[in-house]
Amino acid sequence: MEEKKIFVTQASMPPFEEYVEEIRNLWESHVITNMATYHKELEKKLVECLKVSQLSLFSNGHMALELTLQAMKLSGEVITTPFTFASTTHAIVRNQLTPVFCDINADDYTMDVSKIEELITDRTTAIVPVHVYGTVCNVDEIERIAKKYDLKVIYDAAHAFGVEYNGRGIGSYGDASIYSFHATKAFNTIEGGAVASNDSLLMHNLYKLKNFGFLNETTVDGVGANAKMNEFEAIMGLCNLKHFDEEVEKRKKVVEHYRKRLGKVPGIKLLKEPVTAEVKSNYNYFPVIFEDEYFGFSRNQVREKLNEHNIFPRRYFYPLTNALECYRGQFDVNQTPVALHMSKRVLTLPLYPDLELADVDRICDIILEMK
Repeated sequence: MEEKKIFVTQASMPPFEEYVEEIRNLWESHVITNMATYHKELEKKLVECLKVSQLSLFSNGHMALELTLQAMKLSGEVITTPFTFASTTHAIVRNQLTPVFCDINADDYTMDVSKIEELITDRTTAIVPVHVYGTVCNVDEIERIAKKYDLKVIYDAAHAFGVEYNGRGIGSYGDASIYSFHATKAFNTIEGGAVASNDSLLMHNLYKLKNFGFLNETTVDGVGANAKMNEFEAIMGLCNLKHFDEEVEKRKKVVEHYRKRLGKVPGIKLLKEPVTAEVKSNYNYFPVIFEDEYFGFSRNQVREKLNEHNIFPRRYFYPLTNALECYRGQFDVNQTPVALHMSKRVLTLPLYPDLELADVDRICDIILEMK
């Protein structure tokens, strides 16, 4: 009998009947776009849930980031990390900005704040750090540096839905924070995203940018895009939001079981504990570093072995964005050696609320039997 397939993630979805009942009104109203009733309701509830002052929904996280950079009218260079999904770098480049890559630290894989200042030039206008895997960046030091050099800070918080630091929603830090509500995230709206910011003028400009530049029904005073979230997605978000806390608890149990099985294995390095006195985690991902010189097998060999058993982890993040084919010859990956080292060894294991602990054991058994 073929072993069941286990993928790196599985979309969280509400009970089918709950979603169907919620979308019933759409068939009666036929109003499914342009910031309608459910869109507005979701925005309101997310402001409360995420502990932010203002939030604007988008069609996806990438457009949220790309249009935020555009709305800020930045120029020159933007300091960012190569240890992220391609979207982060693409959004910078598509705004005719030059990404300057800062290395990561080896403890939590976020931007190494000790290396930021040496990268700042008279052309630097912003910093785009990433709360990778939902792990909180050193927001205090980044804020200090940004104020010292008068730089904007736009956090890529795609992985950090519901994460808090010192009792504050992570989206309340910086000049803006970008969320992704893609199906692979801890919270999803099928596809979607959002921008959180304290800057009312920025939010006003983003509203226009995501709606073709319309100021009102007849006035288009800027060149905009179409990045609106539709009502079907907003309802999915409203339904998933009701179950988010219980889903996080389920994720936590999976993570704790992985840590119990893999936490003390020579050659296997786990991300530092996601929860501290300051941080509330969402347990979005479970990255593992395989140091082949100690473990005995490389990340790719472990991946291939798991694939043989219908288990499909992902190499998040490989390759680094400064090594992508579309940027060939533009950047030197050796200038971010820690990120390069991690990218060659990281494997993100399956993690989702309904992953059975017996399946976690199966995954761990396969890995441990290789040693």
